[in-house]
Amino acid sequence: MVTYGIEDKPPLGQSILLGTQHWLTMVGSTIAIPLVLSGALGFDGGQTAQLVGTFFVVSGIATLAQTTIGNKYPIVQGGTFSMLGPALAIIAVLGGADGGASSTEMMRELQGAIIIAGGVEVLIGYLGVFGKLKKYIGPLVISVVIALIGLALIGVPQITAADQNWYLAGLTLVLIVLFSQYIDTYSRVFKLFPVLLGLGAAYLLAAVLSIAGIVDIVSFGAITDAPAIRPITPFQWGTPLFTASFSAGMIAGMLASAIESFGDYHSVARMAGEGAPNKQRVNHGLGMEGLGNVFAGIMGTGNGSTSYTENIGAIGITGVASRYVVQVGAVVMILVGYVGYFGAFVTTIPNAIVGGLFLAMFAQIVGVGLSQLQHVDLNQNRNVFVLGFGLFAGLSIPQYVGNVGSEAFEAGMSGIPLLGSVLGIPEVATTINIILGTEIAVGGIAAFILDNTMPGTHEERGLTAWDKITEDEDAFEPAHESFFPGGEPANEDIADD
Repeated sequence: MVTYGIEDKPPLGQSILLGTQHWLTMVGSTIAIPLVLSGALGFDGGQTAQLVGTFFVVSGIATLAQTTIGNKYPIVQGGTFSMLGPALAIIAVLGGADGGASSTEMMRELQGAIIIAGGVEVLIGYLGVFGKLKKYIGPLVISVVIALIGLALIGVPQITAADQNWYLAGLTLVLIVLFSQYIDTYSRVFKLFPVLLGLGAAYLLAAVLSIAGIVDIVSFGAITDAPAIRPITPFQWGTPLFTASFSAGMIAGMLASAIESFGDYHSVARMAGEGAPNKQRVNHGLGMEGLGNVFAGIMGTGNGSTSYTENIGAIGITGVASRYVVQVGAVVMILVGYVGYFGAFVTTIPNAIVGGLFLAMFAQIVGVGLSQLQHVDLNQNRNVFVLGFGLFAGLSIPQYVGNVGSEAFEAGMSGIPLLGSVLGIPEVATTINIILGTEIAVGGIAAFILDNTMPGTHEERGLTAWDKITEDEDAFEPAHESFFPGGEPANEDIADD
């Protein structure tokens, strides 16, 4: 049930809390990705804090752009794990933190690769590549892609770490589920703020116990040491460097991210009670994500920008799908990036609390993906096979690729009879390695091929029902129609969209 639809504008005070709640759901990834990069780059404490702040600022600005002149969905933009793999591979080639290139030189290489990948995504989006493919992508494919968005994150360390504090993680999970599913009808506060209440209560308990000296979970040293204002500027690490092989690997990560975003658009539309996105909305969304990647490269995150799965899960749990709320949350993210104390405070949230949040968020995403099957005839064996194979291949093949390792994989590509001379080219092998190592890409491509080649009627595949729930072509009015070749200028009044 949707409490606030896409066009609704709750009161400002309530929107600030709701927007902050959206932002809190993505804290784990927003902190985890820069921390992983910082360790690989050999950044010191000050550089690491600078990188975290940069992630917040880029996320906030990219979110404002997407929700205002992109696809206009209430969807948060931020760092992506799909492009973290290529980034770490580039760092490893350059010598990593233990030697080779300096940390800032490695970051400059990452910046250049991300800018190139972003430029390619801009072309993919605004030239309508995914929009043209949309008519071949039905509910079976979308179900596999969305479900894998959640299932692919099943191994995140905030959940699976051997030293996980399950008392705290369990408390966070129980509180979120309690507020959102059991007692949400008793108070509007429980319905609107289950994540904020669950995280807040668990954090407060952990902080009190830490201050009392009973446990050592929360440390406030990062807050006291943080500067009041943290300057974040373009090219703060230096001028970007451009290397072809690094750009190829990052493009592969971007393609995996784009496939994930395609599923995210359908997922957020479903949760917001809207029809499936038309091709024009998909094109503008991906085009804007490409611009977000270019911006991330200019600002120096060492990572790209994409749609956030956690934010979509929060919409499903709270029923708050207001674009205005997400925009308010984006402003909060920007402020957090520049105000050192706020960013430092976020880093004090224990991984166990983030893990409890992730369990609720990602489970919601998996459920939303499988709910797309209501349009499909599951009495047909071909549909059952497409679903099962897409999910299994998406989870198993990336495991194999990860176990093989990038160097061995590249060597194996070179040894393939007849095709080895082409597949063994470093840029080609890296691209294939990244795509086959990404769950959403493998499962989505497998389901796409099978669903479009195995015999089956439109009605059996769910395409007939899919067409009925897809929004009309005129339902989305781009803020800048002239981005499309030959397009006519559109109404610029975004507020009245």
